[in-house]
Amino acid sequence: MSKHSRIVKQFIDLVTIDSESGKERDIADYLLSLFEELGIEAYEDGTAEITGHSAGNIIAKIPGNSKGTPIFFTSHMDTVVPGNNIKPIIKDGYIYSDGKTILGADDKAGIAGIIETIHQLKEDAIDHDDIYIVLTSGEETGLVGSGAFQEDLPVQYGYALDSNGEIGKIISAAPSQARMSFVIKGKSSHAGVSPEKGISAITMAAKAISKMPLGRIDAETTANIGSFEGKGPTNIVCDQVSIIAEARSLNQDKLEKQIQAMEEAIMEVTEKMGGAAEIDKKQMYYAYSYTESDAVVKTAMQAVTNLGRKAEVQPSGGGSDANHFNRKGLPTINLGVGYEFIHTKQERIALSELELIPSLIKEIIKLANSK
Repeated sequence: MSKHSRIVKQFIDLVTIDSESGKERDIADYLLSLFEELGIEAYEDGTAEITGHSAGNIIAKIPGNSKGTPIFFTSHMDTVVPGNNIKPIIKDGYIYSDGKTILGADDKAGIAGIIETIHQLKEDAIDHDDIYIVLTSGEETGLVGSGAFQEDLPVQYGYALDSNGEIGKIISAAPSQARMSFVIKGKSSHAGVSPEKGISAITMAAKAISKMPLGRIDAETTANIGSFEGKGPTNIVCDQVSIIAEARSLNQDKLEKQIQAMEEAIMEVTEKMGGAAEIDKKQMYYAYSYTESDAVVKTAMQAVTNLGRKAEVQPSGGGSDANHFNRKGLPTINLGVGYEFIHTKQERIALSELELIPSLIKEIIKLANSK
């Protein structure tokens, strides 16, 4: 069995273990057992008690045999839905699901790459400083595993192996995200007999949304309404609507300005029409930003170049566990690992990209060891 067929088999083993977000117990147990077989010290933290997920984060350490720069790599164990009973199919140089579920390459491609790298570090006797591995739970439900992470990692910087796009893509910046919920309250009345005595929460919500800046606000900022719910029979003026929304920006001041604009739209309309509103908001994670002169980016760029690929350094509109690790003082960027069409039943990954992930990780390790 060749190196390449080993990582493909490992990937298939991983994606066939059900691990929809919140239900990571089986995959966590599998990985803890696998690390033990590989002779790697690993343990599960206590964050499940905080997140409510069935498993916490897994932390593993590969002790160094040389003096360089200690680093870490992270991927997440959970998948989006539908992620149960995945049946992977290899066809035309890609791995797909059978079309009834997602594939789970997001992010089990990253995990497979890490495991294969462990094999190759031993087989090729590669010198390295201490390497830490963090496999998180609940990334797909608001980055809750990394958000609750409290371990002290003695590293200089690290990499999330968790972005779509070919190997060579380097996410040097990612936005902050805030989530908001608005409950708009009106007054019920008979819609046919006395509609004028009612205050329609649906009308207020619609008018408020029409006043909000939404979609692409500028190059750094976006906002979106995720759900709008107001139930009731047609013969009663609806007296309550719930709205769930989000805003993102690479710039914290712009994010706060966007949140304020959405709140003001709600308050202006409800006050004018005689209704009321309850507003709740929470910042889910904070932005990070690095330049090509920063060691965490420079190392990744050189690693990509060493593989004969072109480094594509760019910002992202999405968050990842890297956001939380940066907030915790661990410089971290996200790297493309080759998967495509994530969060859909058309998700796939090219065999050539999957098989290149451990080469990328090894190049980063070698470069870190030379520093």
